[in-house]
This record gives sequence, C-alpha cells and structure tokens, in this order.
Amino acid sequence: MRALGDGNRRAILELVRDEPRAVGEIAERVALSQQAVSHHLRVLRGAGLVTERREGTRHLFAVRVDGFGAVREYLDSFWPDRLAALKQAAERRSADG
Repeated sequence: MRALGDGNRRAILELVRDEPRAVGEIAERVALSQQAVSHHLRVLRGAGLVTERREGTRHLFAVRVDGFGAVREYLDSFWPDRLAALKQAAERRSADG
C-alpha cells in the first residue's frame, strides 16, 4: 500500500501497465531523473507490483498482474464489513425517522 501512496509511482505504473518500458523512457515521460525512476522502480519491485527483465543492455519493467491481485484482494476484504455497517446505519435511521 505504501508503494502506491506516491504519485510518481502511480504515474510509472500507468506507463508500464500496457507495455514494458526502459528506465530512460519512463524518466522522459514522467519528467524525473533516471536515478529517481530507478529508486521508484526498486520500491515497486519490492512490493511485487512490477517485474524486470533484461533485453540486451536494457532493463524493461512491466506491471506484475498477480501483485495487483493481492492488493485487490486486500482492499476487497474491507467491503463486506463496511457495507454491513452502512446497511445497519441506514436501517436504524429509517426506523427512527
């Protein structure tokens, strides 16, 4: 979750969502230094949200779909309890009103 909290990381994820991209290309698109992009990519890779593969001398980064599956499952687990609480509050309000 912390990895997704940074706007630059979210911008990087949007870039690598549809196709693998090299650090230099990402840096140009998000207007950050290659060093800053490399740092953000390390955080994203550590969180399991991107993968890295070598193509010659280039390092290409892409979204790791199964990493986002884990995030989605975690977030989805909050909804049943929250929806039940909302339903109870609405029913109480309806009964009072």
